[in-house]
Amino acid sequence: MSDITPYVPRDDRITNANSDDHLIALWLRSKAVSSKEAYSRDISQFLLFTGVELTTAKLDDIWSWLDHLEGEGLAVSSRARKLASVKSLFSFGHKVGYLSFNVGAAISLPKIPDMLAQRILTENEVQDILHTADSERNSVLLRLFYSTGARVSELVTLNWEHVQEKKIPGSPSECIITLIGKGSKTRNVLVPASIWSILINLRSAEQHAGFGSLKDPVIRSAKGGPLSRPQIWRIVRKAATMAGVDRAVSPHWLRHAHASHSLDHGAPTHLVKETLGHKSLTTTSRYSHARPDDSSGKYLDV
Repeated sequence: MSDITPYVPRDDRITNANSDDHLIALWLRSKAVSSKEAYSRDISQFLLFTGVELTTAKLDDIWSWLDHLEGEGLAVSSRARKLASVKSLFSFGHKVGYLSFNVGAAISLPKIPDMLAQRILTENEVQDILHTADSERNSVLLRLFYSTGARVSELVTLNWEHVQEKKIPGSPSECIITLIGKGSKTRNVLVPASIWSILINLRSAEQHAGFGSLKDPVIRSAKGGPLSRPQIWRIVRKAATMAGVDRAVSPHWLRHAHASHSLDHGAPTHLVKETLGHKSLTTTSRYSHARPDDSSGKYLDV
């Protein structure tokens, strides 16, 4: 399914929805920029597989598509995300009066097993990953992921204007990094002097190469623009492989590691919540239970 290109409406005029193209364009317009590509790809896959118009789609069409995705070996979390996209589109189409029925309403999202514990790297594994970077840029990228708990989309849009020195009398300067998160919400993350030091070195090298202005990306590609998501994924995966971590490590694993390790070292839950940009303490608290230190099973004679 990965070779399917995202859905691109043929007519991008946003008026009343009077065709599938108009409906999808209007629906996509309400989505975050960082999510539009994934949403459009999901809808493209659904329409290509079923071969139906949205106005004639039936419940069986969605079930058949989901069965196909499961047969392709797609993880339940990925199937749930794709189904959520389709359900959202049908709900939107019904709400604006384009669709007579919301056929997606009859299907519930599958329950996703909580596999968080399996995706938390140990501190030794993280250190090994950080020390296998094959360039200064990649080293900074990996350390920013771990020190800030940033999402991929947040580091893709990180420019030098978002990096500010915080001077501390009598001590090495720290650094405040402004991350632009979901829904264009910003949060300021304080990172230690060690990160400020490597950022200074990187920017000096960038300026020597003709880059490093305030509007330039902190983590840039060879062409000067920001790295793409696939490029970032490959950098993280390669570093993990070189470090001997035989799991499918993604950039988000370093965000998980930030949360888990900082809580292990006594960081207040509310502080981790604010640093990571979680909506609620409930989300942050999951990390406290992902790797328990005790269990009632240890008290049994087994």
